[in-house]
Amino acid sequence: MSRQRTLLGFDYGTRRIGIAVGQELTASASPLETIFTRDNKPDWTAITKHINEWRADGLVVGIPYNMDGTEHEMTRSARRFAELLEERYQLPVYTVDERLSSIEAEHIINESGKKPRGLKQQKEIIDKVAAQVILKTYFNQDKIQHDKKCG
Repeated sequence: MSRQRTLLGFDYGTRRIGIAVGQELTASASPLETIFTRDNKPDWTAITKHINEWRADGLVVGIPYNMDGTEHEMTRSARRFAELLEERYQLPVYTVDERLSSIEAEHIINESGKKPRGLKQQKEIIDKVAAQVILKTYFNQDKIQHDKKCG
């Protein structure tokens, strides 16, 4: 049985949050927007708008770790953001290891040939493309888990 859920992915940061949308059936994801935080608080209005617009069935949050797998302050902040999403929207929230997602996002942007104008625009584009990478990582992990169960 194929799953047809629509998921939103989040690349959480204390200044900016990248958002992407993806379809579980096709395991495809597209960057949507980078929103800004105010006083380290997410723009809940913008997040709600995307959840409603895309009729999200679930949410995926990237959790950053050090390269050796240890946690740091942003690890805890991203986990807290995931908990707040779950409490606020009553949707399933999944987390994935997002190590190197921003580097992969930069690579995708460079490969596309579209050069952002200025550092601010570059960071905004990286954040939403990183959210896309996070969603694709989730889809790949979910497929591996599913294949292990069925194989």
